[in-house]
Amino acid sequence: MNAGENDGEGAVLLCGEVRTCLLPAHQALDIRAAAQLLRLRADERVLVSERPNLYARSPDTLTGVDCPLPSATGAKVRAVGAVAVRGTLTEGRVLQTSARLGLTARGPDHRRPWGHYLVRPGTLEPFGRLPREAVAEGVLAGARRGELDVGLIADGLLTVLLRHPLLDQHPPFKSRPTRLRWTALPAAPGAPGPSIERLTLAEDELRTLRLRVPPGADPAEVAGLCEDLALHDWLLTTVVRLLDGSRLGSADGTAVVRALRPAVDHLLHLWMPRARLEPSLAALWDALEERPGFNRQWQVLVRRIRDQLALHAVPALHQEAVMAP
Repeated sequence: MNAGENDGEGAVLLCGEVRTCLLPAHQALDIRAAAQLLRLRADERVLVSERPNLYARSPDTLTGVDCPLPSATGAKVRAVGAVAVRGTLTEGRVLQTSARLGLTARGPDHRRPWGHYLVRPGTLEPFGRLPREAVAEGVLAGARRGELDVGLIADGLLTVLLRHPLLDQHPPFKSRPTRLRWTALPAAPGAPGPSIERLTLAEDELRTLRLRVPPGADPAEVAGLCEDLALHDWLLTTVVRLLDGSRLGSADGTAVVRALRPAVDHLLHLWMPRARLEPSLAALWDALEERPGFNRQWQVLVRRIRDQLALHAVPALHQEAVMAP
């Protein structure tokens, strides 16, 4: 059975983590190279798409786990199953790895043979009843030693991909990776739709997201929403840092243009929220427009960059022409 079939079947709590970074390669990968990078399994093809932008997604791979779950109350809950993990590449430039799992409301009091779990990829069964609120908050707070840490699973795949021989380890500019840790609980009966209950942005590149989604929502689609959010949060964060380091207001127009050029060459065209989301989940982007206002912030950043380039580009070109032999 392929990973993805029965993904999160019967789950009452979905969890995951997304790692996002700039691909360490001087040139963006074309679609064939992207597929080669993400070919994690010989029995399943890499999904590739060229519309509305260049996008590649690996097949799922599975990591078997048998360990305690994080819990905000300290409750001791052990779970067994297979965590699903995949990699994506956007425009041959931004690499993401994403691990996800769904937890059932109740499981047996004993461990079943591994074959039982492997035919339920992405689903973990607790021993006994799952205290889902306590586990949801425990996951967002971060796992302690010995507890299930989906971030480590996502990071393991990222480490493998970053060592691929296709990559020359010379990115076009410096940037920092980000982490998005998320949980999703079923929305209450009669709720108007999916909602974002909490989104936090920490200074150590960690973001946490707590969602309410329709009961029975596909865990792979929810993970896709979180990957899309993580991608655009990384873009915002990276462009803000480029602006902060561009010496705006200085007399050295050449330095300003040089500092802002990576944003124009590699990042501005990547902004396409909701491009591949399930329609019932895409509405969650509307909430992000109210707070913190992702699109509004992006548009302000783009205008600032264009204004600065217009202000400094002509004098900088004139100075280079004068200095040329």
